[in-house]
Amino acid sequence: MKSKTIAEGIVKAVAILLGIALLLYFFYKIQAVLIYIAIAAVISLIGRPIVLFLRHKLKFANTLAVIVTMILLVGILAGLISLFIPLIVQQGQNLSLLDIDQLQGNVENLYREAIDYFGITTIDIEQNLKESKLFANLDFGFIPNFLNSFIGILGSLSVGLFSVLFIMFFFLKDSKLFEEGLLIFVPDNKESKLKKSMDTIKDLLSRYFVGLVFQILILFVIYTIVLLIFGIENAVVIAFLCALLNLIPYVGPMIGGILMLILSMTSNLGADFSTVILPKTSYVMIGFMIGQLVDNFFSQPFIFSNSVKSHPLEIFLIIIIGGLIFGVTGMIIAVPGYTAIKVILKGFLSENKIVKSMTKNI
Repeated sequence: MKSKTIAEGIVKAVAILLGIALLLYFFYKIQAVLIYIAIAAVISLIGRPIVLFLRHKLKFANTLAVIVTMILLVGILAGLISLFIPLIVQQGQNLSLLDIDQLQGNVENLYREAIDYFGITTIDIEQNLKESKLFANLDFGFIPNFLNSFIGILGSLSVGLFSVLFIMFFFLKDSKLFEEGLLIFVPDNKESKLKKSMDTIKDLLSRYFVGLVFQILILFVIYTIVLLIFGIENAVVIAFLCALLNLIPYVGPMIGGILMLILSMTSNLGADFSTVILPKTSYVMIGFMIGQLVDNFFSQPFIFSNSVKSHPLEIFLIIIIGGLIFGVTGMIIAVPGYTAIKVILKGFLSENKIVKSMTKNI
């Protein structure tokens, strides 16, 4: 009897593991669909306050409120596309006609001028670079190819865009759609707790994602003004990319700073380093630092602390843990994921001392 029980247990465990493996494989095969659903869910949370405003304040019918909200969101997206695509296409055309040898020579000259200006003589970096033939081995021809590939990828996103819009429409129209799907797996006596938790999650994450939009917008305006003042080419594109990189906590601003530094220095290739390139780049980087100070002391505390009701230190640790486990993706989803977990824990384990301490502000 005992051996039979053990055998049944082994078979059951194998069956469970096999089922989990098949489920993970299934998710892997439909990962594109899952990405569409995730993007649609995020955008619907951003659009949710607009729908509620139209329904409650302006007395729009639910379907009409959803349609107006989607038209507004699509209009914003179309505006961004109409703003950036011509610039990217123009830059791609310019780069396709670019003299790569001349560009390589200009970069080398810029490097030599920087070395001479700062008086770096204790370590013969220039000689080492000549011996290593670093600039000779750099293939600047990848730039036009990269931009052409990027434009091709944008063209292939049309199917994904339609899928996201279709899913988003129903998420906005029926905000209980996802919740009703989860209720199937929850016992009847727990349904009320789940409904309350889902409403709280939607409210908190809506504020969080709307806050992120304003965070990007504030940085975008600051960067654009700075770059336009100092005459940096393609200022709007550079400002948008650097602001968008801020979505990646801690790492994104560093990458954005490096990107702005390089593009600012190379926007005036051929000009004098000490009188033109260095002063202009220095002023641009001061503007970048001002944007980061505004973001760190105003935008982020407001978004992270007030929208998701978590302590800044708590948020910092969660982002670091998410990055260590899942990389950059983990850093991006750490805050919304942690917020959802906290709300669910409060809904189902509200009497637990640890949970009570973690969720006292929710």
